Amino acid sequence: MLAEHSGRAAHPAEAGLPQGKATDGVGCDRELSRMLEALPALCPAELRSEWRRLYRSQPPRLSRDLLIRAVAYRIQELRYGGLNKTIRRKLATLVTAPQSEGEIAPEAVQKISRGARLVREWNGRTHTVTVQEEGFTYAGRTYRSLTAIAREITGAHWSGPRFFGLARRRKPLAPSPARTAPEGGAWDA
Repeated sequence: MLAEHSGRAAHPAEAGLPQGKATDGVGCDRELSRMLEALPALCPAELRSEWRRLYRSQPPRLSRDLLIRAVAYRIQELRYGGLNKTIRRKLATLVTAPQSEGEIAPEAVQKISRGARLVREWNGRTHTVTVQEEGFTYAGRTYRSLTAIAREITGAHWSGPRFFGLARRRKPLAPSPARTAPEGGAWDA
């Protein structure tokens, strides 16, 4: 359908886009961008047809906006590859996770043992940290916290445990009745 509508090949394989991980692909990326830019111009019937072609199943009842996003995701997934096994497993776990008060229960904090190695890829480089009795070793230097190492690696402030996948972001606090916006939705300055 994209091919008919936009005059371009719709399927990454048909467009000569290599499937799986991205390689060089400057021309392929331009073609992919053109394909993605053409999606909002498609009518709902054309989007459902693209869904059937890309996912090889009947489309669920979704809004036009969600259909565009899902088709765009699938096109990019075919070009760049999909989620890794760890992420897919985590998402499956979250779907069936026990819930408390309408929120997914937080994971238990992980305790890391001395001698454990934490590995993180950042900007194409693999960074390895070794847990010591009192602190952490990274690139031949000893640090008191993972946050200092995350800052060293990224150049920006990060939660070290979160950067290395040991902690999750806290859920936002619910607004208290005293902090709700006044009628009309604006605060007085």
